[in-house]
Amino acid sequence: MDRKVRVRFAPSPTGPLHIGGVRTALYNYLFARKNGGDMILRIEDTDSGRFVPGAEDYINESLAWLGIKIDEGVREGGNYGPYKQSERREIYRTHVKQLLDSGNAYIAFDTPEELEAKRAEIANFQYDASTRSSMRNSLTMTDSEVKSLIDNGEKYVVRFKIEPNRDVIVNDLIRGAVTINSSILDDKVLYKSADDLPTYHLANIVDDHLMLVSHVIRGEEWLPSAPLHVLLYEAFGWTDTMPAFVHLPLLLKPDGKGKLSKRDGDRLGFPVFPLEWKDPKSGDISSGYRESGYLPEAVINFLALLGWNPGNDQEIMSIDELIDMFSFEHCSRSGAKFDFEKGKWFNHKYLQEKDDNALAELFMPILKDKGIEGFSSDYIAKAVDMVKGRISFIKDLWEQAAFFFVAPTEFSEKDIKKRWKEDTPAILNELITIIQQIDDFTSKPSEDIVLKWITDNGYHMGNVMNAFRLTVVGECKGPHMFDITELMGKEETIKRLRYGIENIKPVNA
Repeated sequence: MDRKVRVRFAPSPTGPLHIGGVRTALYNYLFARKNGGDMILRIEDTDSGRFVPGAEDYINESLAWLGIKIDEGVREGGNYGPYKQSERREIYRTHVKQLLDSGNAYIAFDTPEELEAKRAEIANFQYDASTRSSMRNSLTMTDSEVKSLIDNGEKYVVRFKIEPNRDVIVNDLIRGAVTINSSILDDKVLYKSADDLPTYHLANIVDDHLMLVSHVIRGEEWLPSAPLHVLLYEAFGWTDTMPAFVHLPLLLKPDGKGKLSKRDGDRLGFPVFPLEWKDPKSGDISSGYRESGYLPEAVINFLALLGWNPGNDQEIMSIDELIDMFSFEHCSRSGAKFDFEKGKWFNHKYLQEKDDNALAELFMPILKDKGIEGFSSDYIAKAVDMVKGRISFIKDLWEQAAFFFVAPTEFSEKDIKKRWKEDTPAILNELITIIQQIDDFTSKPSEDIVLKWITDNGYHMGNVMNAFRLTVVGECKGPHMFDITELMGKEETIKRLRYGIENIKPVNA
C-alpha cells in the first residue's frame, strides 16, 4: 500500500549534534522533499540520565542554520504530538502492557550487581533464551511474587522476549535483504520503572508507528537494532505499516580506521559540530562550522556527497539540485572518509559565488572587532571582491584585505631587500608628481599613464611597480595595483607613497 512519505530525524539531547547526525538529517530532508513528503523532528529523551541542558535548543538551532526545514516537531507542532518522548509516558505504558499481556515481554528484577555477577560467571553472558530461566524475572516467578515485589516498590525492567534460532530479514533500501539470526540478540530492555520511561527500542517503534513514519533513515550501525525493530513490529501486529529501513554508511576518520570522532577534529583542526558548543558541566568549548566561517550551503553540499553521489561528476549543487537528484540507489554501502580539506574547498567555491555585498556584510563584524570605522558598504564590497579569490573563510578576508583599511607602518623585509634600491625614493617622488597630474584616477587610465612614464624614462618596470606596491600594501603581493589605487583614491595613494619614501630604508643584501 502506497503511503505519503513521512520521515523522522530523532536525535537525543545528550550533547551537541554531531556532523554525522547532521548528514542523517540532511538525507531525511532530501528524501522527503524529493517525494513531496513531511519531515518530523522527534526528540528522543528517554535516557534521562544522559540529558544535557541546552542540547535540544542546540539541535533546533543547528538545523535552522543549515536550512533543513522541519514540518512537524516540538517547536513546529503537528497532529501527532507530543514530539518529545518524555511527554509520551502514558502512550508507552499502554504499549508495554500490550506486550506483557501478549507474552512478548516479561518483567525482570535483576539488580545491576546480580547482572554483573552473571557476567563474571558466564563468558560472553547475554540475557536471552539460554539464561533467562536462571534469572529473577516473571518467567521464573509466580504472579503473586511479581505483584508483591512491584507493590513493595522494587525497581524492575520490562524485557522483550526473543525466540532463538529464527532468521529475521531486514529489508534495507541500501543494503538489500539482510538476514540475522535471532540467537545473536539479547532480550533487550524496553521499559524501566526507575524513571517510568521506555528505552530507545520501544519508544522508537511506537512513535514511528503512531506518527505514520514511512521510511526510517538512520546514520547508525544497524545491528542489533534493526532486526529487533522488525520483531517488535511483528509482536505489535503492525507489519502492514512497517516503515522502509535505510541505514546510511558511517562517516570515517580522515586517516586511519574507525568512525569519525570529536578527537579526530581536535587532532586535525576541524569542527565536528555544526555550531560552537559549550559544555555546561566542564565549560569546554568545541568549535562549530558556523563560527569557523563555513557557509551553511557549503556544509550541506559537502555532507551530501559523503556517502552519496548524483550519478555524474557534478560537485557543486544547490539544495534544490540536491533534492532533485537525490536517491538511495546512489548511496554507498561502505563508510565515507571525512575529507575535511574537501570541506574547505567547498567553502572556498561558495564564497567565490557569493554576492560581494553579502560577503561585505559578513566581513563587517570582523572590521568592527578590529576597530575599523568610516568605510562605506560599497568600499568594503569592492575591497572584498578583489581578494575573495584567495580566501576559504570569511575570517581570511582580514589577512588579505587589511591594507585597504589600515595603511602599512611595517614593510616586508624580504621585498625591501629585493626591490628597494638607492634611487627608489627619488623615482617614487617623481611618481607622486605623475599621479597628482592624473585627472581620471580609475584603474585603466592610471595604469596607462604610469606605465608609459616608467617606459619613457627607462626605469626598471619590476622594481618601480613593486616598490610602489610595497608602499601602498606593505608587501609585494595583492590584487591588481591600479584597482587598489582606484578604490583607495588619489589622496590616500599619495599619502602612503610619502610615508614609504620617508620610512623604508634599504636592507643590505
